Amino acid sequence: MKKLWVRWIGLLVFVALLGAAFVRLGEWQMHRLEWRRGVNARIVAYQQQPPKPYEEVFTHEITDNEQWQRVTATGTFDAKNQVQAMYRNQNDQAGSEVVTPLRTDKGHWLLVDRGFIPRDQGGKEIAVLPDPPSGTVTVTGYVRRSEHGKDNAITPQDGMARLINAPAIGKSLNREVLDGYVGLTEVKPAQSGNLKPMTTPELDDGPHLSYAVQWFCFTGIAVAGAGILIRGDLRDRKKALAKKARAEQRAREGTVATPDSQEVDDAARS
Repeated sequence: MKKLWVRWIGLLVFVALLGAAFVRLGEWQMHRLEWRRGVNARIVAYQQQPPKPYEEVFTHEITDNEQWQRVTATGTFDAKNQVQAMYRNQNDQAGSEVVTPLRTDKGHWLLVDRGFIPRDQGGKEIAVLPDPPSGTVTVTGYVRRSEHGKDNAITPQDGMARLINAPAIGKSLNREVLDGYVGLTEVKPAQSGNLKPMTTPELDDGPHLSYAVQWFCFTGIAVAGAGILIRGDLRDRKKALAKKARAEQRAREGTVATPDSQEVDDAARS
């Protein structure tokens, strides 16, 4: 019996640790769900507001909570200093995005993500970026914060970068660039090159609720499994004690120790 108690205690400790981890993972998914719903609500609220002049928003480092506001800016694109943002995805398509500096009529340099270009059928990124509209343009789009990462990811090399980081791109151009960038949704006059405009994230709950339910179910399964194993140990112990009692009874009665029907049944099932 002592061995069983050691086995059970070890099993229960393991299940307790495993269950605690599963519960924490479930709670984390619930927190992610709450965060996503907050983002969705903020996006919907911003979409119901008219676009703001960019200079009312781009006055400091853009934060997560300031993303997805709509802004407008008027100026001239700098076609010679475009940056290709690599390894992008839109609607399950792989490709890149074209980031073009805009010299605004207020005298600022503002980065504009002009849109997404899918890879060609050979899986290669486009080599020549489409030119922006010439002359004075008016752009409308979403506020996006600078993306952060290692220097080799944010610093453009040969006109390409993995992340869109306004300070790093500005430094490479030797210009003071406003922090953050605009994800273009509309430009007048219209641009060419079949660029796909910026889209907002899917306004749904995502998989977080289902993942949370799964983790909580795994906790219940772990507890139930421990109960089943302990119950099996108890059943096996009960059978062993009954077998021992029958053997002792036969010995006291001086009978030959032949298997009884219960032992035959047990042997057949094993």
